[in-house]
Amino acid sequence: MTRSAIIAMDGPAGAGKSSVARRLAGALGYTLLDTGALYRAIALACARARVSFSDAAGASAIAEDVVRRGALVIEPGEGSGMLVKLDGADVGDAIRTPEISMGASTVSAHPGVRAALLDLQRDFAKRGLARGVVAEGRDIGTVIFPDADLKIFLTASVERRAERRHSELSERGSQLSLEQTRDEVVARDKQDEGRAIAPLRRAPDAMLVDSSDLDLEAVFEQCLALARERLGDRA
Repeated sequence: MTRSAIIAMDGPAGAGKSSVARRLAGALGYTLLDTGALYRAIALACARARVSFSDAAGASAIAEDVVRRGALVIEPGEGSGMLVKLDGADVGDAIRTPEISMGASTVSAHPGVRAALLDLQRDFAKRGLARGVVAEGRDIGTVIFPDADLKIFLTASVERRAERRHSELSERGSQLSLEQTRDEVVARDKQDEGRAIAPLRRAPDAMLVDSSDLDLEAVFEQCLALARERLGDRA
């Protein structure tokens, strides 16, 4: 029996990974795995427990505890989306604030947190989900699924990513200025690329897609073409 196909999509914050990965999963009949949402959930758990994001031991203990208790649950959501539950509640909106975004980048640098979530991510892809999985994050092709059938590294200029992030946050009622949002994106890049454990980087065999001058539809079509070329009848 042919195993489920896995598409790994990595890239910096604001490159459009979530939107493209969701559309790609829907078009292929695959299931979405948003790994960044898991680190956001751990950051939220830390915030609720008043544990500093930079406290490696504390954050790791939180991650180990929620996984051990089965308090962090990920499952296919509406359409091709992914549902994240923490202690039984859907935290999809709560994990998307600027504070939790930066917190996720910080806690994801802790080896204990990454180790606690590794099996959770891999197990999700082993549940016989539809035809395959589109996994998006920052170390999917380098650490989580190094043998993925297709690896895509989606990026864009800092300016373009800041504009997209600012628009997204504004729709949610954020009062951050575009300049503040750009500073946040730059800070996030620095944290993700500079961490000692599983830093953000392009896998040697990943296909590069630059979305700086492309709209969502064009990026999606480019990624879909790559999937169909690489996966054949599994796409």
